Amino acid sequence: MTETTFFVLLAVYKPNHGYGIMQFIEKETNGRVVLGAGTLYGAINTLVKKEWIAPLNDESDSKKKEYLITHIGKQKAEEELQRIEQVLQLASTVIKGGRIK
Repeated sequence: MTETTFFVLLAVYKPNHGYGIMQFIEKETNGRVVLGAGTLYGAINTLVKKEWIAPLNDESDSKKKEYLITHIGKQKAEEELQRIEQVLQLASTVIKGGRIK
């Protein structure tokens, strides 16, 4: 999973619209990751097709389409978190000169 995909999934654990997703990612990465509109909406469209996120059927007058992570998306985010934790553990062991099992 790409970093962008993972951040988009995290950004839609609560309903969020495109610009809100961009702001979330920029804020939570302290400006390290800034997505352009093309990258963001490409990721959103891919995630909708995979059914990892879904647009909300909001009846409000707002023209901003909001998205929310699905059950499948949550499973994928949890799997990615486990993968990142394994990488972190390995890197920490190697860098600190420890023995690898």
